[in-house]
Amino acid sequence: MTKKQKLTIAAIAAVTALLAALILLSGASKSAPADAHAESGHDHAAEKTTKDDHKEDGHKEAKDDHDDDKDHKDHDEKGHNEKGHDEKGHDEDSKIAFSEQQLKTAGIVLDTAAPGRIRTSLQLPGEIRFNQDRTAHVVPKVNGVVESVSANLGQQVKKGQVLAVVSSSAVSEQRSELLNAQQRLTLAQSTHAREKTLWQEKISAEQDYLQAGQALKEAEIAVRNAQQKLAAIGAGTSSSGLNRYEIRAPFDGIVVEKHLALGEAVKEDASIFTISDLSSVWAEMTVAARDMNAVRVGESVTVNATAFASSASGKIAYVGALLGEQTRTAKAHVVLPNPGNVWRPGLFVNVDVLAQEAEVPLAVAADAVQSVEQKQVVFVRVADGFRKQEVTLGRTDGKRVEIIKGLSAGDVYAAAGSFVIKAELGKGSAEHAH
Repeated sequence: MTKKQKLTIAAIAAVTALLAALILLSGASKSAPADAHAESGHDHAAEKTTKDDHKEDGHKEAKDDHDDDKDHKDHDEKGHNEKGHDEKGHDEDSKIAFSEQQLKTAGIVLDTAAPGRIRTSLQLPGEIRFNQDRTAHVVPKVNGVVESVSANLGQQVKKGQVLAVVSSSAVSEQRSELLNAQQRLTLAQSTHAREKTLWQEKISAEQDYLQAGQALKEAEIAVRNAQQKLAAIGAGTSSSGLNRYEIRAPFDGIVVEKHLALGEAVKEDASIFTISDLSSVWAEMTVAARDMNAVRVGESVTVNATAFASSASGKIAYVGALLGEQTRTAKAHVVLPNPGNVWRPGLFVNVDVLAQEAEVPLAVAADAVQSVEQKQVVFVRVADGFRKQEVTLGRTDGKRVEIIKGLSAGDVYAAAGSFVIKAELGKGSAEHAH
């Protein structure tokens, strides 16, 4: 390539570069206003969009508030409806449906609330004891050795029945004394008869007759004295031996204690048998000082066994005049008839003493009151069933209870078998909760 050609090519390249620069500058000047206009349009559009959004947000908020008010109203109406349903359900829960046939089947007895008499009583702890007036500690009354024992512990014996036989030298001496006295009496009687005949025939002096009469009287006294000695110890004449002494039962009763055996030596004051007539017993009770005014002789009481269902009525026969130094209590007892030996000595009892008696304006049977949810209720008869009625209780004597609040005179209620109604109420509550 020549030098001229190289210069031509360089000139063409320079012109081309210059034209390109001019074109670029011209395009930049035109694009600047367009960009500014575009940016302005964009901002205006954004502002319009913001206004529209704000307007829409306000409309939405107003709509939301309207919806909230509507929801609140719906909620209130729903809550009101639910409350009405709950009140209706409560009324239904308090009523227990029961037909006449169900009443008969369950054994429910109806009664009417009315004025009544409440007898408040004082309950005292006690124990059955032997009737001390009909209990005897049998003693031999003489020293001796046991030859035989015919009575056993717990045996029923009759008055005069032989319990044991003792061989006693003291009894032998007293019987010998009686025999001697009887012999001397026989001699004195014959002597007196002979002297009387001789005196009447004027053969002997009157003095001899008088002396014979005096000896007869002394002999009679000696015989009576010997007989009284034997009678005092309960020993009579015996054909089997002078030293045989029979110990006999003083009255009808049961041998409750026995303290002798065959061949044993016994003393005259030893308690060898204890016999008690259990046809009557004592219910002995302990009376505190504060209760002394309520426990008086002649008061009617009811004695209840604690070990089994048994009761008896009686009257207080004795109240101690002194208080114990340690316990500060007094003893009192009731005499109870004991047919069939039901009341056994040692049995613990409760003695109910009538403290006071009062008329109350309204009372129901004690069995009618039931506890439901820690409240005292009575089931009142309504159409086709019962209604649970809460009550406030007053005084009670175990059979009747005073009603202070909750019932009116003339209300018909379930007196017996109310526990069946309570069970039905529990079933209904469980089903409702489920």
